[in-house]
Amino acid sequence: MFIPCDRGGGSAAPDFKGFTLLMPAVSVGNVGQLAIDLVISTLDMTKVGYFYTDCLVPMVGNNPYATAEENSTELSINAEVYSLPSNKLVVLQIRSPFIKNKYRPFCETLLSWVKSSNCARVVLLSSSHAYQRDDEQLLGTPLRYLLTPDLEKAVGGRMQELNWKEMEKVASYPGISDTDKVLHIPGGGITKLLFTESCSKGIQMAVLLKFCSEGDNIPDAFVLVNYLNEWLQLIKTESINSTDPSSQWKIPSSWRLLFGSGLPPALF
Repeated sequence: MFIPCDRGGGSAAPDFKGFTLLMPAVSVGNVGQLAIDLVISTLDMTKVGYFYTDCLVPMVGNNPYATAEENSTELSINAEVYSLPSNKLVVLQIRSPFIKNKYRPFCETLLSWVKSSNCARVVLLSSSHAYQRDDEQLLGTPLRYLLTPDLEKAVGGRMQELNWKEMEKVASYPGISDTDKVLHIPGGGITKLLFTESCSKGIQMAVLLKFCSEGDNIPDAFVLVNYLNEWLQLIKTESINSTDPSSQWKIPSSWRLLFGSGLPPALF
């Protein structure tokens, strides 16, 4: 459940009516979470609360978006909510893995909050194992999207204008029968469950994902967030002569320790 930040004075909980909820799946390479970091850092979003749940591994750390020594000691936890009212955007950042068998309770709690807060739509950033693609998925771009039927009516035409590729369904029994096809997102964490639950509950949801492998997934995060920006226009793209759209995103200070603190000189 959502718990608003206590700013003093007993301020009311923020109003998310008509907002777009942007969130990651905890998936291969943590690509969605890294992309969400770029959005929060670049848009300088304000923390408005946290998502209290027993479905995630507990964790606590320093402010991942610190810009000065003064705010570097602020604490952050496993699921926090950020808002940018001017863009009607609310972001849920998830920073720890799910506890075993807790996918479904989390999805139910999350979608209940989405409905009660009257969010207009949910956009889930995810990833999937590149090595488990079928022949059709090996062709063209490694980026895919999915839309629930309710959102398809609203933005399906826009996706076609962008020339985006919808996530293909794959054979349930490859090599035996190709007629029975299912949605398969290996390494996608809660992606498939959250998407199917949103379909059944009539919630407008889009899934944007990238096929990738574990490793240094910072480049994958930039590709995914640029993909998102093509649609939502979170930041204005610079002149057509700009060769690197990724340079417009602000890398959070916490990424300096993404792979640890480096080798101690005493080793050499």
